[in-house]
Amino acid sequence: MKRLFPLILCLCLILGLTPRTVLAASPWPSNVSIEADGGILMDADTGTILYGKNENQAYYPASITKILTALIVLEKCDLDEMVTFSHDDVYNVEAGSSTAGIDEGDVLTVRDCLYALLLASANESANALACHVSGSREAFAELMNEKAASLGCTGSHFANPSGLNDENHYTTAHDMALIAQAAIKNPTFVEISGTRSYQLAPTKKNPEGGYVANHHNMIKKNTAVTYPGAFAGKTGYTSLAGNTLVTCAKRDGITLIAVVLNGHQTHYRDTKAMLDFGFSNFQSLKAADHETAYPSLKNDMTIAGMTAKDSISLSLDPNSRVILPKDAVFSDLTPSLSYELDQNAPENAIARISYSYDGHEVGKVYLCTAAPTAANRQARSAAENQSGTAAKDSPHNAEPPDSNAADSPQSSDAPGSRNTRSQNQPDGFPDRIFGLPLWLGVCLAGGAVLILAIILFLIFHGRKKEQDDLLRRRQRRLERLEDMGFSSSDFDQMLSQKRSSMPSYRRRKTRLPKRTRRK
Repeated sequence: MKRLFPLILCLCLILGLTPRTVLAASPWPSNVSIEADGGILMDADTGTILYGKNENQAYYPASITKILTALIVLEKCDLDEMVTFSHDDVYNVEAGSSTAGIDEGDVLTVRDCLYALLLASANESANALACHVSGSREAFAELMNEKAASLGCTGSHFANPSGLNDENHYTTAHDMALIAQAAIKNPTFVEISGTRSYQLAPTKKNPEGGYVANHHNMIKKNTAVTYPGAFAGKTGYTSLAGNTLVTCAKRDGITLIAVVLNGHQTHYRDTKAMLDFGFSNFQSLKAADHETAYPSLKNDMTIAGMTAKDSISLSLDPNSRVILPKDAVFSDLTPSLSYELDQNAPENAIARISYSYDGHEVGKVYLCTAAPTAANRQARSAAENQSGTAAKDSPHNAEPPDSNAADSPQSSDAPGSRNTRSQNQPDGFPDRIFGLPLWLGVCLAGGAVLILAIILFLIFHGRKKEQDDLLRRRQRRLERLEDMGFSSSDFDQMLSQKRSSMPSYRRRKTRLPKRTRRK
């Protein structure tokens, strides 16, 4: 027992004095590469760039341009409007370029023209739709550039609706991802883009109506490159642009957009590599299900002279999402509160919380009032027009996120220093114990209990063994004495006399249990 005491003390000191440091969040995944000159993988819900290669470098887009053309047409036209094909629409195209067999004088609905545009990549359909919307291809190109700018595109310039070669017609992988992100919000675009084949109305060349088939092999069934979850996209190719490809796919609640520019017959392989990387390494969460810091905001925030606590019921937008690595938890994110709202904010939003992870912007959630009443609109207006003053006065102020947001210190009351719980944990359930993640604290505590149990078992087992050995030795002595003619009482008397004659034994007490003595 005395020998085990130092061991127990050492274990207690090790468990009690070991520094408890919070484990650093894992780095942003990067285990992917592509052969094309440019490419990007974007999360459609948040706009987060999961992977990029020369994503801001300008390249010729070829026919993926038609995604933007279709988006504008869908916003400007009714599907049942009739479109007449002029001589210029049909013949002002490059020889050998894609066509749906539509001839001068043919009249088709906008719906049929869009199927021809997105499935067969028909250039005559792009020209006819552009002239139907704007009167000329040049005027439509101006509309394309305006739309691209409104979506946040900064490195693109469009000169025609089809994507045929033009030195003033170029884009970036990031810009094309933004355009595709907007396009798949339109259900009609998704329906048309994901269709395998479609029969057009009768035309001069096809009196019974010709068929157009989808050129995107990752969307089609039973091809060598069919990709489970792919639902929309567009192919492209010209001699200057090389292979270009936009692909949208959805799995496990995550919607990804992959763009390849200037591919070298590797556009499908590159797209698969990026999509596999995204689905394998990332998870998408609803911010409202995990964010716990906002109740402290509504207790103190004052907007347009009204305290949130007394006048406005606040909640988080239930549709806002964040994306983060699969081995990360929501509490690993760094939040930043701002009263500046973008055009995508809900009508009843009055502030937003942006999140970053390892230097990457991974999503945002809007802080909303219960309903867009007059008082709420007044609060939002004050937040928009006086965001600088409100941000200064708020004790929970945080600047909009920048590249150094992850390193900036925050007060203990700010959202960035909140003690949020891990996903799927109920309210009030801690996610850390003594500064350690919950799972690690539980493991260490369980290990300590197990070690203590083993030590106690060894102690009691050792004492029991000593007693058993002592009893066996006494029994053997008694048996030998009996063989010599002595009784157990004689033995006890002899042993007592011997001990009393030795001073060193007088101070020691016999430890033999009474139950072993014979009368």
